[in-house]
Amino acid sequence: MLPAIAWIDGKVVMVDQRKLPGEEVYVECGDEESIARAIEEMIIRGAPAIGVAAAFGVALGFMKVASEPGADQEFARIRQRLSATRPTARNLFWALERMQRVYEDSRRLPLPIRRTRLIEEALAIENEDIEINKKIGRFGKSLINDGDAVLTHCNAGGLATAGWGTAVGVIRAAFEEGEKIKVFVDETRPFLQGARLTAWELSKLGIPYVLIADNMAGWLMQKREISLAIVGADRIARNGDTANKIGTYSVAVLAKENKIPFYIAAPASTFDFSLADGSRIPIEERPAREVKEINGRLITVPEAQVRNPAFDVTPAGYVSAFITEKGVIRPPYDKNLSLLENSNN
Repeated sequence: MLPAIAWIDGKVVMVDQRKLPGEEVYVECGDEESIARAIEEMIIRGAPAIGVAAAFGVALGFMKVASEPGADQEFARIRQRLSATRPTARNLFWALERMQRVYEDSRRLPLPIRRTRLIEEALAIENEDIEINKKIGRFGKSLINDGDAVLTHCNAGGLATAGWGTAVGVIRAAFEEGEKIKVFVDETRPFLQGARLTAWELSKLGIPYVLIADNMAGWLMQKREISLAIVGADRIARNGDTANKIGTYSVAVLAKENKIPFYIAAPASTFDFSLADGSRIPIEERPAREVKEINGRLITVPEAQVRNPAFDVTPAGYVSAFITEKGVIRPPYDKNLSLLENSNN
């Protein structure tokens, strides 16, 4: 498996996820601007991976600060540029807040030491993400039984994280435990993260899967061909309302109608306890061309009007449980999710 992102010799190298599965192309970033563009253009995507990228972006940007006068203003500019890239993923802002705390704690230290501490913190965020995802997998694997068929939506594997995966990490943990399972991978229009990325990852891991169009899931649930659904998340409000890739809400509604468990696998850093409910989660609108084109080829009439929200919000009532590094959390969420709040600080 390729790492989604890595710090190598003072630069950041990441897989260009737009090119997969056809080409394995790497992009090298040397400053915060190139990291910001990589996030905006979906070279790297997935909430935890975006958080790691943002932390690396701060470290790269501050490496360019040559002298003490204006260092605080330059740090603020770097952080602002990265925070403006994508509005929905909580992990991005969580990582930037964490980098800000390190900077504030070391403001009185010489500039070279500040640079070093920011690099060390970014690397810590990367390493912690892998260990956190492995814990999510260990807790979540008990929810998958031998013979189950698991539906997943979008891509929540190693490419969406620092290297292991959240939803796919749970599936991976169950598979490596010896459970005989099958995965239904929906293609996830319009960016096709399921067809392009999750299918590619599962192939690499040797996990059996079947690729389906998004609108096939309900029929397969009705026929009892799907046992449960596990997805990732981009931001989770205090009450459990969850923003994830567009189409997740539809999967959750279909799962509840067909009495199939619907699980969300996410680290504590994805929870935003400043938001009472999902109505306050900002939803990113992506360019129209992502709906009108596939690989640069027009698939509709040129004058078609387009809506392209990148995420939707699934109300907490549709979520059977949250799988986190702290354990599996079940309703009532207004009480049980509060146990995670202190772990975000």
